[in-house]
Formats: sequence, structure tokens, C-alpha cells
Amino acid sequence: MENPVEFVQWLRSVAPYIHAFRGKTFVVAFPGELVAAGALPVLAHDLSLLHALGIKVVVVYGSRPQVAEQLALRNVEGRFHNGIRVTDTAAMECAKEAAGELRLDIEAAFSQGLPNTPMSNAAIRVISGNFVTARPLGVIDGVDLELTGVTRKVDAETIHSILAAGGVILLSPLGFSPTGEAFNLTMEDVAVSAAVALHADKLIFITETEMLRDLAGTEIRELSSHMAEAVLQANFLSPESAFYLRHCVKACNSGVERSHIVPFAMDGSAMLELFTHDGVGTMISHENLESLRPATIEDVGGIIKLIEPLEADGTLVKRGRELIEREINYFSVIEHDGVIFGCAALYPFPEEKMAEMACLTVNPEVQAQGDGERILKHMENRARASGITRLFVLTTRTAHWFIKRGFVPATVDALPKDRQRMYNYQRKSQVLVKTL
Repeated sequence: MENPVEFVQWLRSVAPYIHAFRGKTFVVAFPGELVAAGALPVLAHDLSLLHALGIKVVVVYGSRPQVAEQLALRNVEGRFHNGIRVTDTAAMECAKEAAGELRLDIEAAFSQGLPNTPMSNAAIRVISGNFVTARPLGVIDGVDLELTGVTRKVDAETIHSILAAGGVILLSPLGFSPTGEAFNLTMEDVAVSAAVALHADKLIFITETEMLRDLAGTEIRELSSHMAEAVLQANFLSPESAFYLRHCVKACNSGVERSHIVPFAMDGSAMLELFTHDGVGTMISHENLESLRPATIEDVGGIIKLIEPLEADGTLVKRGRELIEREINYFSVIEHDGVIFGCAALYPFPEEKMAEMACLTVNPEVQAQGDGERILKHMENRARASGITRLFVLTTRTAHWFIKRGFVPATVDALPKDRQRMYNYQRKSQVLVKTL
């Protein structure tokens, strides 16, 4: 170890993620291209580490290149309709062959246990089975897709019991009907269906595609599901990237909190995505942009109504309507059905690359729904986009709430010079600072 101090600092920096992820359910899906590229052993190491950290892991694998290879060996030409494989009897046999071989390879990768390797003392039990019920896609545009299917149901109850007992679930791109037929499914469909059925906290696609980029070539690090839909409509992504993104949006809109698209070309990409702030892939989250947005002049009345009770009891500094109207560009609001349920303001101090978050308020009737957390994350993202590196708050009542979310106590001297001159020593507000 060349730099022990750096190692300790790194370990401390990932501790919050370890605490946050323990006991959570992650569905991790990867294509057959990853196996063909020889990246399976490293991914098994990383997933075994997630398992060791107390994360419940469901693995879903794809087999497209392996099916194509089996078809070529049998001199059978693959047939497609609108990018969907037409699975006849011969192709189904190839799909079964490919899925079976991959399952054995994956189980072997998780069975490694040599000393001085990441898998030493892992002892992971990988469980696979008939957890996925499927139905045929049927006839589309006059073309019978035969044994190509779509997921109908995932046996979430059985999978949860296996995960609770410490096992890792392995799902193949095959599903079965109540009549005993097998159907060829897409890995993406199985992964999304499993994540939704299990109420997974994350769906992670480890992909053969490159990092998603916008039309200007800038890397896309984070998208709301609504922004992702706009990206898909713009139609500038490759078909493969668009396919993954479409499934991420479907997962988020169906209740999965976070979906990720992570290229496997970088060694340890899954770990870097999960345990570093910026990650190395694209994260898609379900955030209704119509409900969490910058405030407009029409929102002034709703903001006043929201903050008046807190001004009356001294929690917030009193702001007149005129002041809020002048400063409305600093505010963001949460709106549901035309009613303002939460707000906050961000006042930048560009010279010090600092900003004050003020007036963070959520309607008491909905405070248990996590809107305060959503507003905080929104304001942090807004600050980062403006080049702000440190966020501070002044509070008399809610210091513990902010401390639990990464803020640390500081003195008045830590504030920007202009803000120090405006500090109200009679209120004796606590100063809390967070590095972004």
C-alpha cells in the first residue's frame, strides 16, 4: 500500500454509500457481449462485494451474441422483424443452449474462492429457476414472432425469501408459460419486470454501449425520466443506447427509484457508478419536472401561504410579498395539482463559490413523503450547475435534519464576507456547511 492515508480517506468517503445501500435490492443486468469480452470474472468479483456489503443482488443476463453463434454453428439464419428476433423452433433450441452455457459460466464465476483473490471466503449461493412466467408476443404487423415472448409475471415472493436467506438470484432471458412452453425474452424486459416486481431500489444495466452523450458531445450523467423521454424523442442516440434508456424510463415510471446505464469497458465500472459521487454512467430517476421546478411569479401566492406559519412562529425570517417577488428567480417549488407543497431558495455568492439555501419549507401534511429530501437534492444540483462548490444554511430549529444529510456545523467566519455582514446575531442561527 503506497499511500495508507489516501486509502483511509477513500474508505471513509464510501462509508455513507455502504450504510445507505445495506439491505437494499439491486437488479444488475448485463448482455452476452460482456461475457464474450471476458469481463465476467471481474463483474462477479464486484457483485460478490455488493453481496458482502449486505446488498440483495438479482443478476439478469443476456445471450444475443451466444444465440447468434449457436445459429451459425447449425447453419440456421436468424430472422428479425423491427429489431425483434423471430424465434422459431430451431432458434429456440439455440437460445436454450446459449442460456444454459451462460448460466454455468456465471455460476462458475461466482464459485471462485482462491486465496488472495477478491472471491476468497465469498461462499456465494447462486439460485436460478422458473421464476419468470412469460407469454408470446404473438403476431405483429402480420409477422408471427412464434416463440419470442414477453415477461408476464415474476415470482417476487419466492425471490424475496431467497434473497433474505443470503442467496443471489440468477435470471436468464427465458420464461415459461403455465402450459410448459419456453419463450425467448430480452434481458432488458426481464430486468425491468424483476426490478418492478421486487420493488428494487436500483436497476443497473452494465452495457456494451458507450457513455450516453448529448448532441454537443457532452456526457449525460443524470436524467429525470421526463428528460430521458425528451432525449428519446430527439432520436440522436444509437439504437442500442436508446433501447437501454427506454427500459430505464419504463422502470422508473413503474416505481423503481433509480436506473443506471453503465458501460462495461471501464474496469470496475459498476463499483465506480455506485460508490463515487459523479459515477461513470448515466443515472435515470423518476422526478416529475412539472412538480419540482424553478418558481415563477405566479407561485408567489403559494409560497407566501406555505411559509407564513413558519414566519409567525419564528422558524423563518419574515419576508414580505414584494421581497419574494423580487427574488422569485432564486426559488424552486414542488407543485402537485396546482398547489405549492414545498419551496426553497438559493442565493449564490460566486466569488467564494458558495451559496445559501434558505426558506426550505414543506407542507406539514406531506412531510413524511420525502419532499424535503427531493428539494434539497434539487437545490444541490442547481448549485453545482452554477459552479457552486459549498452550500450553507442558517437555521434555529432544524440543524439535526441538515446534519443527517451531510451538512457540518461551522462558525460565522465560514460564511462569505457579504453574508457575514448581514448575519443576525440576535437570532443566533446555527451555521451549517456542506461540500458539494
